[in-house]
Amino acid sequence: MAEKLNGKTVSITQKAGVDGRLFGSVTNADIAEALKAQGFDIAKAAVRMQHGPIKHTGEQTLSVSLHTDVAVDVHVVVVGEVD
Repeated sequence: MAEKLNGKTVSITQKAGVDGRLFGSVTNADIAEALKAQGFDIAKAAVRMQHGPIKHTGEQTLSVSLHTDVAVDVHVVVVGEVD
């Protein structure tokens, strides 16, 4: 599973202002849910967000801990949805 998940890109759409700030944030639960939609059963506690919840649009690399000794990097792309 680590080989399939390593380097995977997840895209999440959130409402954002014209400056790229989100009207909320993307949390580890949102990322775990997006990974489940791609067929990976990941607990939200396994998603490590070093800088806290994501509050801006853009791309970020996060660590997902699959086991005590196994961690992989996942690319998260946050796309702004403007009304």
